[in-house]
Parts: sequence; structure tokens; C-alpha cells
Amino acid sequence: MKAGFWDAPEGAEQPVNVFPIGDESLNAAKGSLTAAGALAKLATLDSAELAESCPNAVALLSRIADAIADQKANAPTRLFRLANLNDLESKLVADVLGEGEVAGVVALPDGSLAQIQESVLAGIWRVRLETDATSEYLEIGAVPEIVKRAAADLTSADFEIGQVPEGAMNVLPVLAEIRERARAWRPGIRSQIINFTLLPMSPVDMSFLQDTIRNGPIQLVSRGYGTCRALSTGIRNVWSVQFFNAMDTIILDTLEVGGVPTVALAADEDFEDSAERLQEIIEAYFK
Repeated sequence: MKAGFWDAPEGAEQPVNVFPIGDESLNAAKGSLTAAGALAKLATLDSAELAESCPNAVALLSRIADAIADQKANAPTRLFRLANLNDLESKLVADVLGEGEVAGVVALPDGSLAQIQESVLAGIWRVRLETDATSEYLEIGAVPEIVKRAAADLTSADFEIGQVPEGAMNVLPVLAEIRERARAWRPGIRSQIINFTLLPMSPVDMSFLQDTIRNGPIQLVSRGYGTCRALSTGIRNVWSVQFFNAMDTIILDTLEVGGVPTVALAADEDFEDSAERLQEIIEAYFK
């Protein structure tokens, strides 16, 4: 599968939707370690020995706890490097943070990928750049900055609507609406939703729509209350947002015009809760 594009397996029968589903599309967060699992793992270790053997890890977690307590969703993100951690300390930090509900990738201009993984403590993210083994860091914020930058810098501000193919029904007014909304959207404006589950669109309509707005550089999967996939399109401020049932069948297929979809964002209350939980972990296991 080419980075930044979703392709259905050859010969697979797929429901009509904006961006066909590939097998990889819903697997980004499978096999993650839950908060309970992370704490159970820590409980088997000697806390005094850990604190003595991993001072840099304990200090890092303490700085993160202080930082996330003051974090706000609309504030700039804060980065924490991992380069000064030894192998044991890196493993300890990974065990404490675990893997949370949101994961994804960003396709970069050089053809490499940035891997995104939220921790079990919402608002704390692990970002790994494929180009360099040392380019791995933790980031506190609503979503990693690399996601917002890619959404703004690696997409087009406008698009042309070509000749509509024979058999099209409603795609022309839909594309005109998407174009108008995308060009008018600014931060602070509420996102607008176009629901294809209810809108009568033929396969010809959907094919022409996809060819026109194209696929973008960002793929995010959230496994909160059900599974949701948010995929940036090639057009700035336009996202494909799809919700799935337990059988990985689409139950809601939409285009969202706005910023990064809220399903992938940490909110102010998430920061407060994560700060409290991380401080409790530090007190219980390292002091």
C-alpha cells in the first residue's frame, strides 16, 4: 500500500464510500496495552530498584506530569526528547505510558513515515520518524504538531472540478459545496459535515469525488467508543471520517470540513485526568 493512500484488496467487494478500505486501515491500534495492563506490569517490579536504576526516566515522567497539568487543547504542544534514556529507562517509560486509543501515520515529502501513537494517558503522544532511529520523542497536546503541519503544508488550498462523467447524479453540487466550505474555513469555525450515508450518491459520483479531492498524507484510527478512521484528503481542511461497527463495516461515512477531526483530539479534561493519573503512578511506583 502506498503511503498516504488507501486501496481495497484486489477483487474485494467494498461498500460505496469516499475512500475504500484496505486491510491495514483498521489495524493501527490493535494489540495495544491498556492502562490496567501497564499498571499491572509495573506492579510486578520493585519500585525502589526502578527509581534507583532509572533516574532519567523518573525525572522525565515527573516533568511530563507537571507539563500536562498546565496544558490546554488550543495551546502549542510541548516536546520531550528520549535520547538521554538507556534501554531500561526507555522500556520503563513505554510500560508506564502504554498505547491508547488513537494511532496513525503521516506520509512525509521524502517518502518516509512519521508514526503517531497516543498513550493510555490521553494527550501524551509518542512520535517516531522513520528516517532516523533517534528521532523519537514524546509530545503533549491535543494532537502532535506534525499532524497539523502536514494537514496545512502537504495539501492543496483549492481544486478544480473537471468534466463530470456520464452517469453522475449529485457529485457536481457536492463538490461545489466542499470547495466553498474548504476555502472559507478558518480556525475557530465549527467543522461542517457532509454525510454520505444519507446522501444519494452513485458509484460514478463517488469515484469522481475521490479522483477530484484525492487522498492526503494523514491516516488516523481511533478505537474509543467504536472504531473511527480519519483520513486527510488532498484538499486542505477536508477529511474523510468513517465510523465502523464491530464487524469493521462502515456505519457512518462522512466528509468533514474543518481542522483535525475532534475524534482524534485530546480535550482539556483529558489533560487534567492524565496529569492526575500520571502523578498517582509516580507516587505509587517510584516513591
